Amino acid sequence: MKWRISNIHFALPETGVVDKFGALLRLVFDPYVFSGFVSAFVASLFWMAAMSKFEITEAYPFMSLAPAIVFLLAVFFLGETFTIGKVVGLILIIVGTIVTVKY
Repeated sequence: MKWRISNIHFALPETGVVDKFGALLRLVFDPYVFSGFVSAFVASLFWMAAMSKFEITEAYPFMSLAPAIVFLLAVFFLGETFTIGKVVGLILIIVGTIVTVKY
């Protein structure tokens, strides 16, 4: 969403509340922004399904992998910077998840 909002140079108008509300509605129904909301909703459905099949102590540690996946996707698709600090953080997240699930 940040990528899309940056690309369309979104800013709230300085005028009245109606103009601000209209600008926010246009932003929410932008196809890229709207798909982000739909994706979050679908993810929550999958989370509820996972909670019905697995114990919370088994399923929840995998939520910590989300930043790692986002980092990798951002590097490959959005051209984000790839630094040693981010790689070390990524490795720590993955190792932490493995330790939490296994032990």
